[in-house]
Amino acid sequence: MDIIAKLLNDKFEFTKIVYDLDEVKKIANLNKIPILACSKILKDLDPFEHSWNVSSDSIAAYVSNLLEAKLLIATNVDGIYTRKPTHDMSNFIDEIDAKELLNFDETSVDLMLAELLSKFGSNCFVVNGNYPERVLSIINNNIDAYDFQYTYIRGD
Repeated sequence: MDIIAKLLNDKFEFTKIVYDLDEVKKIANLNKIPILACSKILKDLDPFEHSWNVSSDSIAAYVSNLLEAKLLIATNVDGIYTRKPTHDMSNFIDEIDAKELLNFDETSVDLMLAELLSKFGSNCFVVNGNYPERVLSIINNNIDAYDFQYTYIRGD
C-alpha cells in the first residue's frame, strides 16, 4: 500500500505523502490532499488480526475512525450488490445496515468492513471510482447534483 501511495502522490501536485495522523491534519489544513502511507501506523498499532478478511477497505475505516473523517470506498463497481454484479439475479443495494452486511459472503468491500463500521458507529459510501465526478460529488456533499448509483452503509 505504501508503494501505491507513493505512485499516486507522484501523479499530482496537489497531494503530499504523509506517514502519521498528525501530518494528515497538517497537510489537509494547507489545502493539499494527504496520501497516507500507513504501514508504520499499522505496524505500531497492529489493530487487526492477520487475515484475508482485512484489506485497504478496513484499513481506511480504521484510519477514518481515528481521524473522525467521512469514509468513502472507491471501487470498480457502482456499490454493493446482492450477488456478483454479473450474475442474472443480482440486485443493486442503495442503502444497507452494516449489521445486515455481516451476513454477506462476498461483496465489493472486504469482509471486516461491516464489523468495523458497526463497532465504530460509522457510515460509509461505496462508489465506482472509475468516475471521478461521482467521488467528488460525495466528498463535496453534492450528491443530488448527479444521477448515479452508490451504496450507503449505515454503521450507527
